[in-house]
Amino acid sequence: MNGFGAMIQARPGAGQVAKKELAAGDARFGPMKGTRSNMSFSFLAREAGRVHVCGHRGYSLHYPENTLPAFQAAKAWGATIVEIDVVLTADGELIVLHDLTVDRTTDGHGFAADLSLERIRSLDAGSGFSPRFAGIRIPTLAEVLDWAKSEEMGLLLEIKDTERPDLAVDRVASLLAATGTVDRAVVISFDHVVLKRAVERHSGIRTQAITHARHADIVGVLRACGASSVSIELDMFHPDDGRTLRAAGCSNRVSVPRPEQLAKYWHGGRDPLPKFVNWIADGLIDAISGDDVPFIARLVERAGQAG
Repeated sequence: MNGFGAMIQARPGAGQVAKKELAAGDARFGPMKGTRSNMSFSFLAREAGRVHVCGHRGYSLHYPENTLPAFQAAKAWGATIVEIDVVLTADGELIVLHDLTVDRTTDGHGFAADLSLERIRSLDAGSGFSPRFAGIRIPTLAEVLDWAKSEEMGLLLEIKDTERPDLAVDRVASLLAATGTVDRAVVISFDHVVLKRAVERHSGIRTQAITHARHADIVGVLRACGASSVSIELDMFHPDDGRTLRAAGCSNRVSVPRPEQLAKYWHGGRDPLPKFVNWIADGLIDAISGDDVPFIARLVERAGQAG
């Protein structure tokens, strides 16, 4: 690898790593607590005074995804937002889990919708990733909202429940209101119809439409489902769309692949990052999302948009 990609991917020194690891807290003891704030959280870069760094399922490259240690590590490495996934248990409780089943990320088996919260809380969600995370549990959404409020973090809540999506949205909206976290959370989904019904039932919530395509009228897509933000992959983002979204007052989040996935471009003498960093510097992007939080944080720093 050479050029810009190598420069961005370069890792901090050992002392810096140790400092960051300490800041993230030991996974066995859970996240460190911050101080509470009543300040409103803005997902628009021009209002926030910086481009947001979003940890996809937390710092999921090196921590068990969708767990409190992953979220705290994401913050320690520069994230200001984390994207999480939400499903319902058999008894209607909201938990943070990407898949419909617990098989991939825990030592358990079965659909979350068939398991009680008590059963799910007994599962080990860490040791399958690494023995050092043994005993980590699947968090409830209430726990993550409390963490985000205390740490002054933004949350993107993806509705993953396909059997009871409307009920999931309703319970998310109720929990956001009860915990005073409506201002720092956005409900997101690939299902734009679910988002449309969500804003019709809950006028106070903000939504983000996820798409893996470039649309002829991206603002029209958002207006059709009542969303004020869009999430799009790097290879589908165009600066013209960034300008159109900015003019319409809509925010965007661009998902960036891991460095090893970008390596095929670097090895072929191509690098998509310089122009991407220029777009960040030009104010065309509100948030960057990825599994490798230090990597995307360095992109924002390189663009001079870290706040």
